Amino acid sequence: MPSLEKVLVVVCLMTLLAGMAVAYDAMNPPPRADFRDPDAAMWLSIAHPGLGEWYNAGWGGWARLNKKKFYLGFIPFYGWPGYLQVRSAIDARRGKTW
Repeated sequence: MPSLEKVLVVVCLMTLLAGMAVAYDAMNPPPRADFRDPDAAMWLSIAHPGLGEWYNAGWGGWARLNKKKFYLGFIPFYGWPGYLQVRSAIDARRGKTW
């Protein structure tokens, strides 16, 4: 019969490996059907919030641009550089378009 310490070590290792697998899956989104580069979208959103989502939407006219995020990006330290820039880069990397 295995000792309690060995069982706890095995349970902790299994939990750690499961957590790493979930984190890896969350950080690496599946490939997009339209073959848009998620890294390019992320860098566009770092340049200015909203551009990465617009790229993911296929550029096009102003109707495809997330105007709220784009215009809020001009507010110093909230939009660029700031919270909205990071949020937009994460959303663009995950393939969101809004």
